[in-house]
Amino acid sequence: MVSLKLLLAISTIKQWHILQLDIDNAFLNGDLNEEVYMTLPKGLTLDSSLTTETNLVCKLHKSIYGLKQSSRQWYKKLSDALLEEGFKQSQVDYTLFARGSNETFIALLVYVDDIIITGPNLPLLHQLQDSLHQKFQLKTLGDLKYFLGFEIARAKEGLFISQRKYTLQLLEDTGFLGSKPSKTPMDPKLRLDNEHGETLDNPSTFRQIIGKLLYLTLSRPDITFAVNSLSQFMATPRTPHLQAVHHLLRYLKGNPGQGLLYSSTSALNLRGFSDSDWASCPVTRRSTTGYCIFLGDSLISWKTMKQPTISKSSAEAEYRALAATTSEITWLQYLLHDFQIPQQHPAFIYCDN
Repeated sequence: MVSLKLLLAISTIKQWHILQLDIDNAFLNGDLNEEVYMTLPKGLTLDSSLTTETNLVCKLHKSIYGLKQSSRQWYKKLSDALLEEGFKQSQVDYTLFARGSNETFIALLVYVDDIIITGPNLPLLHQLQDSLHQKFQLKTLGDLKYFLGFEIARAKEGLFISQRKYTLQLLEDTGFLGSKPSKTPMDPKLRLDNEHGETLDNPSTFRQIIGKLLYLTLSRPDITFAVNSLSQFMATPRTPHLQAVHHLLRYLKGNPGQGLLYSSTSALNLRGFSDSDWASCPVTRRSTTGYCIFLGDSLISWKTMKQPTISKSSAEAEYRALAATTSEITWLQYLLHDFQIPQQHPAFIYCDN
């Protein structure tokens, strides 16, 4: 998802065209490198005059849905086809392919059977579409507008992504569509633990909501810390945890269409902001790392996570947060190199310690 946001940000700044493809029945294209047999499908009847065997099986010549090998074989088929087209596979994100340079540059990003292609030359993108259509049955969906639950709108000022439809559906499913909005994702004075409150009779409802909220954090950095805190109690959720989830849902009700704007006038330099909350977990006394990384003015990566070990001082907690931020920026620099965007200057990381 970080690669997707980086691709959108770069395409907006450089005024590249962004097209979307969808492969029909992707897993059926995979070739099998081993012998695989399956039981006869239900309802299939054989002429008794042709065989007297009753214990028959089918030998597969191609991959089908339901096989454990299906996703791997489809990805191999697609990657081989792209390599034949002259693409080079990124070594830092294997779903990213690129070829050409300057006006002939094309970047291609794959998510199972959904494909995004971008570049400055629109005829070349259409030529690539036609070439892939000869190898796979696909649908050309035109300009990118809706991808993996993200609603994408583009204008002269930039590109805006949000999950408004997904948020409204979540509020409707949980019964909070008509609730009174709250101003904050979580009460700043609230300290959750695994001892206070009664355990929930039906924890599956709490877990389902948290799962949906985790996907919503892909476009909502403002709820990332709250969702991270609540997801730590999925094993045995209690009433205070459920009340905190309800508070968060009311916060989403206040602005369900909030998202990210990628400005078309942004710069192409990386900036990171790092912070930590020392010994904030009352259960484990571990600290929490938080960082966000910008490409110019465009927010492309953020994370809130509990540190793996206990920090003995706030300086140590800040250092671990800086190390995590540095790792992410280093990875992004390699990714920018695949997009043929050199970084002339070191990236800045801002810290308040």
